[in-house]
Amino acid sequence: MNQDYIKPDNWSIIEEGFDASRVKSSESLFSIGNGAMGQRANFEEEYSGDTFQGSYIAGVYYPDKTRVGWWKNGYPEYFAKVLNAPNWIGINVKINGESLDLNICKSVDDFKRELNMKEGWLSRYFKATLLNDIQVEVFVKRFLSLDLDEIGAINYEITPLNSDAEIIFQPYLDSGITNEDTNWDDKFWDTTGISHKNNQAFIEAKTMKTDFHTCTFMESKVYISGKPILVEHNTKADSNHVSFSYAYPVKKGETYSVQKFGGYIVDRNHNKSQLVKVAKQVLKTATEKGFNQLLEDQKNAWITIWKMADITIEGDVKAQQGIRFNIFQLNQTYLGKDSKLNIGPKGFTGEKYGGSTYWDTEAYCIPFYMATKDQKVARTLLEYRYHHLDKAIENAGKLGFKNGAALYPMVTMNGEECHNEWEITFEEIHRNGAIAFAIYNYHRYTGDYSYIPEKGLEVLIGIARFWQQRANFSSDKNKYVILGVTGPNEYENNVNNNWYTNYLAKWCLDYTLDQIEKVESEFASDFLRIAKKVKLSKKELALWKTVADNMYFPYSEKHQVYLQQDGFLDKELISVEDLPKSERPINQKWSWDRILRSPYIKQADILQGFYFFEDQFSDEALERHFDFYEPLTVHESSLSPCVHSIQAAKLDRMEQAYAFYLQTSRLDLDDYNHEVHEGLHITSMAGTWMSIVEGFGGMRIKDNKLSFNPKIPKQWKEYSFKVNFRNHIIKVNVTQKQTNFEMIYGENLEILVNKKSLLLKNNVLKAVS
Repeated sequence: MNQDYIKPDNWSIIEEGFDASRVKSSESLFSIGNGAMGQRANFEEEYSGDTFQGSYIAGVYYPDKTRVGWWKNGYPEYFAKVLNAPNWIGINVKINGESLDLNICKSVDDFKRELNMKEGWLSRYFKATLLNDIQVEVFVKRFLSLDLDEIGAINYEITPLNSDAEIIFQPYLDSGITNEDTNWDDKFWDTTGISHKNNQAFIEAKTMKTDFHTCTFMESKVYISGKPILVEHNTKADSNHVSFSYAYPVKKGETYSVQKFGGYIVDRNHNKSQLVKVAKQVLKTATEKGFNQLLEDQKNAWITIWKMADITIEGDVKAQQGIRFNIFQLNQTYLGKDSKLNIGPKGFTGEKYGGSTYWDTEAYCIPFYMATKDQKVARTLLEYRYHHLDKAIENAGKLGFKNGAALYPMVTMNGEECHNEWEITFEEIHRNGAIAFAIYNYHRYTGDYSYIPEKGLEVLIGIARFWQQRANFSSDKNKYVILGVTGPNEYENNVNNNWYTNYLAKWCLDYTLDQIEKVESEFASDFLRIAKKVKLSKKELALWKTVADNMYFPYSEKHQVYLQQDGFLDKELISVEDLPKSERPINQKWSWDRILRSPYIKQADILQGFYFFEDQFSDEALERHFDFYEPLTVHESSLSPCVHSIQAAKLDRMEQAYAFYLQTSRLDLDDYNHEVHEGLHITSMAGTWMSIVEGFGGMRIKDNKLSFNPKIPKQWKEYSFKVNFRNHIIKVNVTQKQTNFEMIYGENLEILVNKKSLLLKNNVLKAVS
């Protein structure tokens, strides 16, 4: 059964009533971030109940030594861990000597937590009766600044309700933290210095092995009834902790508050010897602005983001809340400011999956960032892989590939493979194809070809060399085959001729050959530079073409479908519908052996290929494959419902498309897979955006033109979205009766709507019935 405690609301995520069993889930759901850092929604004050404390700094990681009982050549030496960073949000509270701790209070009433997505802040309100019978009212608001992305701010207010009380605020910094996710219980951080002066404190710490130097800092001010007061404070410091104590006798009904500014300065961006100095400058800027002005700036920054990225839905609050939650979390995770960063599957909300980058970025996130940001942001994501090309060649070399063949890692922080499951590390090689597809997709959408001769062609050549070497000729089939792989369906390992992998390999080879021809013809100097650098020969290109032209694809004449892999029909094909609900999800109820022998599909596999290469297959072929594979799909990957929603919409199966949309948009809010306590599914959230824009909106690129085939679920009155297409901003509004197109910015543009030409002019509304 899915969870159902988040209140439906157009712009906010709201929890009412305190329930200790929901704390870890809510810590994930109410997470905040600003692209440079992020944190789970842990309470500021002490909490003795079950909690998953987590604060994270973008790009800071630890290489946790791989833990296996055996070792094979080529195995990654470490699994990258997104590190739980020193904690700066802590504010312990004592009231007449009693700690405020919601886990042990006599009662907690009127509890409300709100994540305001429109304005980018998190708040908490409650009334509590402590063990000493003092009743207090508490209101807390915090945010991580988008404009000053090294700092966050907290305003913490307490009002005693039934008597006067001495209240002590104890804001603190703590570098003695541990990771929830660790192989060997290593010490990840080494505290190198603690300093404090007046109301400021600083902890300098560095990561073990990777040697990232950080400064965690804070400054606090206290207020009574909103007016600043000077309170003598006690300071306590030890080897990894520093705190201030601000005690004040507060009258019944008076509000005592503390404002705390804190954050991280990192040597990724500053000289390591200057971190404390920079932190002081950041604090000076923040405190001069003050909490309220910083909050106004935050609201304005989010207004700018929402102006372009928002999707509106009328008549379905849960659907509206779901899509905004997804868009909000994507923007909290990555804003495209730093080319060395990427989008982790959990973002700043948890530690599962460790590494920063999966193929999710290329397959799902790039379309979102291309359409809702300046195209430079998507190009930055492509350049991230170019900068890792040498490492990808090195990764392939460890597995025995030669001549500049490149295998991009399944999981990475710095270009090295750091995934610790052999069936993924060695076999889920289709990730290489997603990276090549992203280059094609970027050019197709933006019209910017310059990336390919400048950088992309080298990436494509490395990938093509890998596919040519990874395929081998089968004299039995008289075709090239690819053996021992895991496709997108991770519920099949070590299979032969996964159709999606084989198809991607052929496509990559053909596409790379086409780009070589184009660059040689139109960008001769770039071609000569690249050909010399990678030692390209006509003989090698001829071999690529031979492999591509003779690739094997398993096919069933009986079912008239491509087979997911050679042995798929050997399975007992019992549909998911016939699985007892008590055995779902199978990844939590079944042994791995049983899963591997079952016909059940974790996520779109062949259908992922039909999504990427839609133009190469007829609608009838899509329908046959959808009808064959979807009934066997358990959708136990966050990446699954969005692809199926898009394809169901294409097939005019709007009820099914809507159901899949709700599942992808509310995957975390309703905790479909019973794992939200571990963190959110950030990268699949871009797929939710695709479900509306590409699914219901039917957006495609056809004949080098922007094309739409709009549809609308019966549950909605209307919906709208904007896309930035080649520096034209277009608003699309779909109602039950018609679709309106409006050019918000840009020159005249011809688009296709339901295969018919439509000329858009600036600020002229065009309606299509």
